[in-house]
This record gives sequence, structure tokens and C-alpha cells, in this order.
Amino acid sequence: MSRYGTTFNLKDDKGISRKSTTILPVIPTDTDDIFIITTSPERLDKLAYTFYGDSTLWWVIAAANGVGRGTYVIPENTNIRIPAQANIVDILIQTNDNR
Repeated sequence: MSRYGTTFNLKDDKGISRKSTTILPVIPTDTDDIFIITTSPERLDKLAYTFYGDSTLWWVIAAANGVGRGTYVIPENTNIRIPAQANIVDILIQTNDNR
């Protein structure tokens, strides 16, 4: 299960393969979510490792906050919602079920 669960392989008229747009899930707010304010620039992958023990889940934090387009870095003094770790499996299943 990964963030690419909604990404399809496409071929054009000439047989050249490419990937479709990845549609990330909407991650609803939960009472167990953690809210932080960054005190210095933070990287999404490092936040994911700190809170989930898995840096590849950076996209969950990015999707929950509408950030991460083109950069992993979150500026200082930014409010960030960290979705509850208990909900990560459900988010991954939802992502792959939407395929």
C-alpha cells in the first residue's frame, strides 16, 4: 500500500508509457490528530519518521495540510496537523481502494 494506489499506467498512441495523476485521499480531522507549530523549517519526511516511524508516509502529512507541492520543507511558524497514527492504515486502504 502506498500513495500511488490511485496512479494508473497510461500509454499514448505511440506506445509511450507514462503515469496518470495521483489522486490523494481527503484525510478527515480526528480527535486523536496532533497539531504542531513549527519553530524552524521542518521536512515532511522527518516529521513522518518522528510521528509514524516511517519517512515514506510524508505524503499523509502533506495531503492533510495541503502542502508539499514541489518541496518537502515546511516553513517555520506553520501550523501542521499530523493525522493520528491509528488512522494511517485506514488512509492507505482508502487510497488503494479508490484505484
